[in-house]
This record gives sequence, C-alpha cells and structure tokens, in this order.
Amino acid sequence: MELFESKFRDSMTSKVALLNRITHYIVNRKGKQMRPMFVFLTAKLLNNGEVNERTYRGASVIELIHTATLVHDDVVDESNKRRGFFSINALWKNKIAVLVGDYLLSKGLLLSIDNSDFDLLKIISVAVREMSEGELLQIEKARRLDITEEVYYEIIRQKTATLIAACCSLGACSVKPESTDVETFRKFGELCGMAFQIKDDLFDYGGQKIGKPTGIDIKEQKMTLPLIYALNHCSKKEKSWVINSIKNHNKDKKRVKEVIAFVKEKGGLDYAVDQMLQYRDEALELLGTYPESDYKAALELMVNYVVDRKK
Repeated sequence: MELFESKFRDSMTSKVALLNRITHYIVNRKGKQMRPMFVFLTAKLLNNGEVNERTYRGASVIELIHTATLVHDDVVDESNKRRGFFSINALWKNKIAVLVGDYLLSKGLLLSIDNSDFDLLKIISVAVREMSEGELLQIEKARRLDITEEVYYEIIRQKTATLIAACCSLGACSVKPESTDVETFRKFGELCGMAFQIKDDLFDYGGQKIGKPTGIDIKEQKMTLPLIYALNHCSKKEKSWVINSIKNHNKDKKRVKEVIAFVKEKGGLDYAVDQMLQYRDEALELLGTYPESDYKAALELMVNYVVDRKK
C-alpha cells in the first residue's frame, strides 16, 4: 500500500501548480482505501502472492476514477464535507472542482492507454458507464417514489457494486488476463458491493454516529431497501402517510423519526440485514472454491468487514 500510494501520487502530477496543490490535498485525506486493497488481494490470491506493474496501474486507475466521481458528487450534492475534511468545491468552488474531476478521469484513462492496458481500460470504462447510469436511474425513480425491489437492486448494482466488481476483476486481469478468474472475481466484487450498499442504507436507521447523519436518505427522498420493504408490507393508508412524509415533511425531524420507527416496526431493517448477509454468503462461497492462503483469508476478512463495519 505504501508503494501504491507513491505511485498513485505520481500518477496525479501536473505542470499546473494549482492542480498539484489540490491533488496533494486529495491524497492526504484518503479514506479506507478498500478499493486498491481489493485489487491487490485478488491479484495476490491468483498469482502466488505476487503482483506486477499492471496491478499497481490498475489500482491507481481505479482510485483516480473513484476520486474523480467523488469530487463531482460533492459538487452535485452541494456537499461541503467529505470524510471529515472540506470538499474540493467548498475550498476552491464548483468550477475548479468539476475541472479537477475531469482531469483525474483523463489521467486514469491515459495511465491505461500509455501502457497499452486496453483490457484493464475496458473494465474501468464499463464501470464508469454503469455508475453514471445507476445515478441517473436513481434520480429518475426517486421522483416517483414507486421503486420496486428489483429496480433498487439494479440501481445499487450499477451505482456501487460495479466499482468494487471492477477492482476485483482488474486485480485478476492484471495477473491472469483472459482467464475465467476475471469473471469469477467480477462477480465476487459485485456481491461484496451489493452487501456494502445495503449496509450503507442500514446506517440511515442506526442509533450510533456514523459517516452520515441518520435519516439523511429520507430527507433526500432516497428509496432504500428497508423503506421499500416497509412500503410493500403495509396498508394503503400507511403507505400514503409514509410517502407524504417523505415528499412533504422530510425536513421535519419528528416526522422523519416516525418514518424510521415505522420502517423498523414493519421489519424493514431485519429484511435488509437478511439480504445483506445473503450477498455476503454468496461472495464467501465463490472464494471457497480457491485454495487456502493468506490472501484468501484477507479477502474473507474484507467481505466480513463490509457487513460488520461501524461507518
């Protein structure tokens, strides 16, 4: 990870001093770095503990593109904070933040092209396309609040799971190009990503302090799995009360608390936890087909961390 960080820092350099100041700030406020870890652990599991330059490039590209989407997300969401630090748009305004996001995206694409990693580039490009589609699908559906469980899964598959799937298939592709392992680990990453997003949705109903304040999804009129389940298992009268609460009273703290209590009472949380654990178990089952190693054990830990994490 230390070597990766120095390579990642190098991959961002520019002749423009302002850009270097901003990218230096980005590198220093790094998050959990789960995505590069998935790249390295997958590669090591399949390649007797060895990684190569392609693996490092793959991890850098994923992190560049992931960072670009976060910078743009903060602009779209008008968010002033990210991981406890000021967001780029809060410090340097929207125009610069959008340009920095574009710059990081192009750096990521060029890193692959300059090294003829076209197979890795394809995996990443598909992920970017799906993430954009997932976000737009969510916006389209949120307006009507009539989202089904199937549509919800499609949204989170594209929006969140596709990037973790790309990390794992990239790791596999960097050491075993054109092998069946590339698809196996894409699926493994997708299952982890689905569990990851459901866990995020559950935080909205948690009592403890986490990365985002509770009830924020309700305030933003986001349809999450616990809420969808509750709406599908209640009377017409209850349903219209919930939808009215979300549409017209989402700034009313008391009303938001009542919606949270309603979702809990209807079993929405228990159902979402069950679904999340099912995704986790399927991911572990896929890993089970590989021989025991430190890297397999570490990936199993990662899968369990996704569902057990506190933030």
